[in-house]
Amino acid sequence: MGFYNEAAEGYDELHGQEQLNKLSIIKDNLDIKKEDMLLDVGCGTGISSEFDCKVIGIDLSLPLLKLNKNKDKFAGTAEMLPFRDDIFDIVVSMTAIHNFKDIEKSLKEMKRVGKGEFVFSILKKSDKFNKIEKLIKKHFKINKLIEEEKDVIFFCD
Repeated sequence: MGFYNEAAEGYDELHGQEQLNKLSIIKDNLDIKKEDMLLDVGCGTGISSEFDCKVIGIDLSLPLLKLNKNKDKFAGTAEMLPFRDDIFDIVVSMTAIHNFKDIEKSLKEMKRVGKGEFVFSILKKSDKFNKIEKLIKKHFKINKLIEEEKDVIFFCD
């Protein structure tokens, strides 16, 4: 978490365009309705939260959250999401899962709070990529995979 805390001020400048590219791919492949509730796990500065519906973000990095303009954001971990079961229509985690302490517990928590679609963008060069992919396959039904420049995006239910 130290990297993200230290890089918070320049995060969007460093990674903003690549995050926006992934966001565009995700939006093009989801049918998001205004009344949907979406959870952004690892929301950071909020660049990954720009959806046309009710978005709630959660991230562990307080410096990143301070830069997040979304009013519905919480400090917390993916391993213990502070939400009731089956509340979110869509759960998104964009290029964050490789940073979670307990990846399987995090995926189970996202599944617990979600009731519809799940989107996971995984960094291809992560040394945890194969482990994450296996865990996604274990806990979700993968409907579509899109490989972009730096990530593989899993669309699941």
